[in-house]
Amino acid sequence: AEKIASSAKADIFEIVPEQLYTDNDLDWQDSQSRSSVEMQDKSSRPPISSKIEKIDEYDAILLGFPIWWMAPVWLVNDSVKSNDFAGKTIIPFCTSASSDIGNSASTLQKMAGSGTWLTGHRFSESVSEEDVTDWLI
Repeated sequence: AEKIASSAKADIFEIVPEQLYTDNDLDWQDSQSRSSVEMQDKSSRPPISSKIEKIDEYDAILLGFPIWWMAPVWLVNDSVKSNDFAGKTIIPFCTSASSDIGNSASTLQKMAGSGTWLTGHRFSESVSEEDVTDWLI
């Protein structure tokens, strides 16, 4: 997201949970880790600490997120559900060690219920500035 914002000379906003994740929380191989529990049990998901500010000032939104268990991370899902994307173009992108973006863009589009959603793109965690610039063009 930082490379994209830098290349596009765009504002950046991070969707953050009230309680930040530790490395242990993100251990997807541990079925008792916080991320594993939250993805399996919707009632265990904590609130988001911030909302997208001044969304009405933007015509286009590049929406970045990690893929967890072949789906957008719940923080993004909940943020998308709580914002109005009417009249906006949304360009999703994700990071994942192995999964592609799959149906994530269409899933988020259904959750949003508004906006023009373009085809998403998956980046590896080691994406280069050149790859980002090429994608933005």
